[in-house]
Amino acid sequence: QVTLVESGGGLVQAGGSLRLSCLLSGHTFSRLSMGWFRQAPGKEREIVAAMNWVNGFTHYDDSVKDRFTIFRDNVKTTLYLLMNRLKPEDTAVYFCAATKSNSNSDVIFGEYEYWGQGTQVTVSS
Repeated sequence: QVTLVESGGGLVQAGGSLRLSCLLSGHTFSRLSMGWFRQAPGKEREIVAAMNWVNGFTHYDDSVKDRFTIFRDNVKTTLYLLMNRLKPEDTAVYFCAATKSNSNSDVIFGEYEYWGQGTQVTVSS
């Protein structure tokens, strides 16, 4: 059984930083493409960043480019999201997700098979 457990969320002031972690178990971590998503109150879930396991292709939503960095540690089977210069509009529940697909298009637009429970990020102004 594949499980994803996020951690690292919390309350931070605007301009601050947080690092989210997502620990995966139950599958060969290095053979999964993974991504971070977020959902703010009253809004649809949106992709924040994603990484293709085959070619290292990474995707970022325009709203987080140059502020957020997605990276992974295959030994620790952990996905990370480093978030710098946080803004109040970054406030949301952040989810990590995994897919067996190695298509760049799927990584950005496709369905992810496995999801974590989410971690709350709140940025105060």
